[in-house]
Amino acid sequence: MPQEVAAERFARHVVGTRYADLPSETVLHAKTFILDTFGVGISGATADGAAALLAASQTWGTAPDAQVWGSRARVPAPTAALLNGYQVHGQEYDCVHEAAVLHPMATLLPAAMAFAEREGGVSGKELLVAVATGVDVSTNLGMASHEKLRFFRPATSGGFGATAAVGRLAKLDAATLARTFGVQYAQTSGTMQAHVEGNITLPMQVGFNARAAVQSIDMARQGILGPLDSFEGPYGYMKLFEYEWDLAPGLASLGREWQIGRVSHKPFPAGRAGHGGIEGLLALRAADWFAAEDVERVTVVGPSLIVRLCARPDIPAPNGNYARLCMAFIGAKVLQYGHIDLSHYRGAHLTDPTTHELARLFHMEVDDNPDPNALTPHDVVVRLKNGRELRWHCADMLASPARRLTRAQHLEKFRYCCGFATEPLADDKIERLIQMVDRLEDVADVRALIPLLTP
Repeated sequence: MPQEVAAERFARHVVGTRYADLPSETVLHAKTFILDTFGVGISGATADGAAALLAASQTWGTAPDAQVWGSRARVPAPTAALLNGYQVHGQEYDCVHEAAVLHPMATLLPAAMAFAEREGGVSGKELLVAVATGVDVSTNLGMASHEKLRFFRPATSGGFGATAAVGRLAKLDAATLARTFGVQYAQTSGTMQAHVEGNITLPMQVGFNARAAVQSIDMARQGILGPLDSFEGPYGYMKLFEYEWDLAPGLASLGREWQIGRVSHKPFPAGRAGHGGIEGLLALRAADWFAAEDVERVTVVGPSLIVRLCARPDIPAPNGNYARLCMAFIGAKVLQYGHIDLSHYRGAHLTDPTTHELARLFHMEVDDNPDPNALTPHDVVVRLKNGRELRWHCADMLASPARRLTRAQHLEKFRYCCGFATEPLADDKIERLIQMVDRLEDVADVRALIPLLTP
């Protein structure tokens, strides 16, 4: 018998998992990050570029299949996957799997919900299984890499996770889903050049791959299937996108280790690589209070990945996408205001002279960590003008599995995000959405969630 390829093993896991197979803590983690993703997606309705992308999409069809979260707009299902995927990742506030270096829910949940809304009849239990197994696919692809990021993994690997989730909801059999990954591979995109330039197409690529996942399933249902060996083949995803890799450990863990339990919250609206710098500044100020004008220099020392992702130079008039991944800008806001929030990436905040003057104080340095995908450990060093030097060490970032947010903190973030919808969401809607996700296994059709996501 021919050896089973990765696409077949992933497909068996996705199709063969039952709700009863999910440990209770896996269900809890899935609910937590479904609600968190809804929240950041709602807030993204008013982010830079969201209105323009919605306007552009009006020429792509008018079927009112699915809701754009946080707004009144309804669009075709593939378009909803794109728009909501952009809104989820467009503010760098969405959950992240640190070991895989990707945001697994940003592609997955928008695609799954768009498909479920168009089709109808998808239960909460089915959505939970789709989320758990889809996250396993995307994150195990990411963790298999031994290379630094060459392509934008939240879009590329994330798209395969979304395909897995939608394929599960569409009730594809394992053989069909295995070849549907090949259709998705043919549409996979994710250039890091957009990251280098702080360009709006970086989060758009998450949306592109979410849309492609819905389209891949639609094509598979019509008998249009792709190559089977799309991951390990001579021209497969792992060889062309990741270069050095080993899928064997991840494939062996399927059904035993649920990766949704290794996903981290984003407690701050900034690139995850900048979170240690933010927390370090806050911790040092709380322990040994100093004012912004007391600081001579701030240095963040850590693995090469955080420097690659956040060491871009401060510029006088960045867009929000550039600023969220600029440690100098982020750190300056923390020194200036004692916190960082979504409003700091909008309007006059982006060009505030005080912010850019403080940004001159920030520097990043690479340590000797050999892991190209490591985010920790790292250190924040603040040198004061009086000669004192303060140091904070980050072993595990806040809101990682080792230091989880409390439920109260998780809900506080969710409610805060809902305040950035295109029109205010009523408090009772917000609370009903929390309650419905809490008992998602009892929801007969997840379309019942949709009215609670809109003004």
